[in-house]
This record gives sequence, structure tokens and C-alpha cells, in this order.
Amino acid sequence: MSTATNNVTVITHPLVQHKLTLMRRKDASTNSFRRLLGELSTLMAYEVTRDMPLQDIEIETPLETMTGQVIDGKKLVLVSILRAGNGFLDGMLTVVPGARVGHIGLYRDPATLQPVEYYFKMPSEMEERDIIVVDPMLATGNSAAACVDRLKKLNPRSIKFVCLLAAPEGVATLQKAHPDVPIFTAAIDRELNDHGYILPGLGDAGDRIFGTK
Repeated sequence: MSTATNNVTVITHPLVQHKLTLMRRKDASTNSFRRLLGELSTLMAYEVTRDMPLQDIEIETPLETMTGQVIDGKKLVLVSILRAGNGFLDGMLTVVPGARVGHIGLYRDPATLQPVEYYFKMPSEMEERDIIVVDPMLATGNSAAACVDRLKKLNPRSIKFVCLLAAPEGVATLQKAHPDVPIFTAAIDRELNDHGYILPGLGDAGDRIFGTK
């Protein structure tokens, strides 16, 4: 279940919303937060991969030969924006275990809120691949836009962006920079505070995933 407007899809499935609410609670433990994120990313992956192309293959059932359809998972690349994006990977790979994985390291300068790249590693032959960028939070949108800037230089077939929570400001930033990139999220929250955190949000996703501060 989802609602889509202006290339933004909010995944409204009851299980997604239920688990998101549990994750938002400030007393959720690191263990439960991490487990819920894995479950949520698996559920969201079903919606994000809904339009992935299928190819026909011939197989043998116990009774006869037939033509079935499969996804070519090797053509899919999951790109994690470090470090919090790694919390999304396991759930996504449960759905498409054949996907390749790329990583981009970006940190946000606390003074300017602008992204600074420190790591970039992708599979080969990216021009033949479809990319799903994963990052739990779309806050200012600057890191997401910078990530897509970098990925477009590799000429992939397509790019999607998936996050757990988005702020209206982040959605606007990413759409202005890359209107062709669909955004998938479980919720669009009210606003950003002066420090660039989403309100009401769920705090720092990376710290809550990894138990750091």
C-alpha cells in the first residue's frame, strides 16, 4: 500500500507504519531499532522493486518444462550512503540477494550542512545497472543530491532513492537537483530543526543503529 505524488511514494502499508512508530520511540533499544529497520527495509523493498523488469527463462518443474519469469538481480546495485545506509542493506538483500552493493561515504559539515565525500566504491559496468540508493534519513537533501550527482557520472540505467523518513526540505532539494529520481519513504515529517534534524523524526539513525553517540 502506498501513495504517490510528484515522483514521491509514501509507503503506507500498516506493517511499515507500525514498525516505524516503534522505531521512533526514544526508549527503543539498539537491538530492537536495528531489527525493526531490517524488517522495514524488507517490506519497503517490495514496493521499490515493483516495476523491476523481468526476463523469461525455461525451467523444469517436477512435472514438465515451463517458461517462468525472474529478476536479473545482478543488474541491480544497492548503494549505501555510509554509515547509516548500511542498516538498510540486509533487508533489501533478503528480497534481491543477487544485487551488487556499492558504498559512498559522505559527512555533513556541521557549519555549512553541505556534504563532503570521503569514500566511493562501486561495482564495474555501472552503465548496465539499475541503482537503488539507501539512506534512512532524507533531511536537508544535500547528501542525497551529491550522491546522485556522483552516480550519474557513471551513466547507470536508472536511479531510485529510498529512505525511512524524509523532511519536506530534503524532498524539495533532491527533486530540484534530480527531478528524474523517484523517492520512496515511509513518512514525510513536519520540518527540520536548526541543526538539520528531522522533526518529529527519530533522532540520529546512525547512532541508534550502531549504539554510538
